[in-house]
Order: sequence, then C-alpha cells, then structure tokens
Amino acid sequence: MRVMGTNHKTEIFWSIPTAELLGFLSTSENGLTDDEANLRLIKQWGNIISAPRYSGDLRIFVSQFKSPIILILIFASLLSFFLHDAPDALIILGIILISGFLGFWQERGAVGTVNKLLKMVQTKTVVLRDGQEKEIAAGEVVPGDIVILSAGASIPVDCFILESKDLFINEATLTGETYPVEKTGGILPPQTPLAQRKNALFMGTYVVSGTTRAVVVRTGKETEFGRVSERLKLKPPETEFEHGLKRFGYFLMEVTLLLVIAIFAVNVYLARPVLDAFLFSLALAVGLTPQLLPAIVSVNLAHGARRMAQKKVIVKRLASIENFGSMNVLCSDKTGTLTEGLVTLNSFMDVGGNENEKVLLYSYLNSFFEKGFTNPMDEAVRSGEEEQRHNQKIDNQLKAVKILQSDKKNEY
Repeated sequence: MRVMGTNHKTEIFWSIPTAELLGFLSTSENGLTDDEANLRLIKQWGNIISAPRYSGDLRIFVSQFKSPIILILIFASLLSFFLHDAPDALIILGIILISGFLGFWQERGAVGTVNKLLKMVQTKTVVLRDGQEKEIAAGEVVPGDIVILSAGASIPVDCFILESKDLFINEATLTGETYPVEKTGGILPPQTPLAQRKNALFMGTYVVSGTTRAVVVRTGKETEFGRVSERLKLKPPETEFEHGLKRFGYFLMEVTLLLVIAIFAVNVYLARPVLDAFLFSLALAVGLTPQLLPAIVSVNLAHGARRMAQKKVIVKRLASIENFGSMNVLCSDKTGTLTEGLVTLNSFMDVGGNENEKVLLYSYLNSFFEKGFTNPMDEAVRSGEEEQRHNQKIDNQLKAVKILQSDKKNEY
C-alpha cells in the first residue's frame, strides 16, 4: 500500500486521467475493502481537521503581561513593596491587572472561532466499501474511498469526479460566489484555478442538486479547506502598534536604567550613604514608569472593540484595531465572503430601458415554475414580485383613503 499524503499527483489531481489516479490511490471504482480502509485510517490518524490546541485561560491571561512596559511596572511595584510603599505598589498592580483582564476577556471570547468553523464539516457520508454502499462518519473517509453524494450532502474531503448527473455545487465557502457551480467529469490543465476546477469537489462545500460518484484524493489538512483552517491556527504576526509599543518599552527601560545608574553613581561620588543612594535610585525608577499607560491603551482599544461589535465586527486581537484605523486603502472580496450572499431585485425594465410590469410578471411566472436546484435569481424575482404586489396593494388602499377623505370634504 502506498503511503497516502502530500504528493505532486494529489496536488494536481484534476489534471490526471481517471485510470492513472485510481492506480496511484490503489483503489478501483468499487471502492476499498473495510480492512484496507481501516489500515489507511490508522496510518493517517483520521482525516478530521484538528482544532488548534486550546492554551487554557491561565496561559492566555499570562500572555497579557509580556510587554516590556508591563514588566517595568511589575518591577516597579515590587520595588515599592521593598521601599515599604504598599499603597503605591497596590495601585500599580491594580492597574496592571485591569489592563490584563481587558485583553484576556477579548481574546478569550475569540478562541472558539476556528472550532465553530470546523463544526460546519462534521457530518456523515456514503462510501463504497467491499462494493456496497455504507454510511460512515466523515472522519473515517480515507484517500481511495469512493464517495456517493446527492442533493443536500456536505462534501467532507477533496475528491475527483468519476461520474455525475445534473450536479451543482455551492462553493461559497471557498470562492465567495453564491451561485451554484455545475460540475462534470473530465481532465483539466494543471494550472486551472480553484473556481474553474469543474471535475473536482472540495471539502466544506455542499451539493445543491444532482448526484455524483467521486474518488477521495485529499483529506484533513491536505484539503483546500484544511489549509485555510491551518492558516487560522498560525500565530498572527506582530502588529505595527505592538511593535511600536514594545520599542517604546525597551527605550523607557534603557533610559530608566541609565538614569538610575547615573544618579546612584553621583550620590556615591558625593559620599552619600550607599544604601540611601540605592533606595533613592530605586524610588526614582518607580517614579519614571508610566503606570497608567497600559490601562489607558487597553481601555481605549476595548472601547473600540465594543463599538465595532455594535457594527457586527468581531475583534480577535485588541492591538489589531490600531492597524485597522491606520489603513488608507482596504481591499476586500466583492461577494459572499463578506456580504450576506443574497440577490435582491432592484428594478424590472424592458428592452427600451423602461420599467414594465409585464417583464416582472413573466419573470415571476418563469421563476415560480422553475424546477431543479434552488436558484438565487429565481428567489430574488419571486420575492421582488411579491413585494411589488404588496406595495401596490398598499398604494391602492392609500388612494382609496384619499378619495374617501376628498369626498367627505366635498360634502362639507
């Protein structure tokens, strides 16, 4: 048995002839045997995309105190305790904890984002095992399995179409396009972009209409959907705001250290008691630290996150708000990825460019009696016509009310 995994052929499986691909996967159009499938499943440890390991509330909380400024403040509070100035030490520690809790609360609320995304693809599917159809969990599907999909089925893996009938797939998860894509068999060039791979089915999409029989090529992290999920797990790069704050912290640390050493040296040179000179230098270090800076930064960023939440924007990292605010140009996808993915009827015009209710009527009749998969265009026409009818009914009622009012005025 071949070791299934990342391979050049699986990277361009849409361009490989069916017989060659089946041979490479060590399978046939009758599917795998249960024993062979179990061996492959053990070898690849399942095909479910593993969620990022949750670091725990404690680790998230501790990570809020890695900034150089926070470390300086912690050191300053310890010095205050050492100098028997407990009130100042408690105030500084309180400010640090408030700042840390604000960041912790925001990050903790965003931890489950990837997990919710993965729940979209946790399903069952029908495969051929020992030549018989069998329903199994999506996590048990392995490369070389033959899957059988019909309308409404979620696609749990990346696969190559062996045969299909009236097959339309919703690929909005990957491409952002809400209109169903027709899929057929055949061979395509290796450089064919994702949205044009008509002979391939991808994890995270689903069947709108039709049926198909396809051979599984890639599972889990190797799928297109899995790669997107893996990118979500990567530690995000440091923002410019975080970088600037860290540089300021290091600069403040250097300045404080130089001043403390210089003042301590001057006091010793002037024959002051060494212990008094040392304590005076430490007290100066505490006074130089900007105790309120972390709290001010966290409060302002949290306020920005709350305002963005009111606009239905989720902020995963507080520091990213500053980057967002400094943007001059924001490039984004044009369709379903960011929008609601709905088509609405705006107007109905004839060939002369004039509004014509007959056009709406005939379009409505065509959409009403349309068969097959759910078409977003037809739904928009149907809802638009019903809304137009409703508006006309209201207009007629208003006209009737105005006529009655006019008749009463004439009577008087």
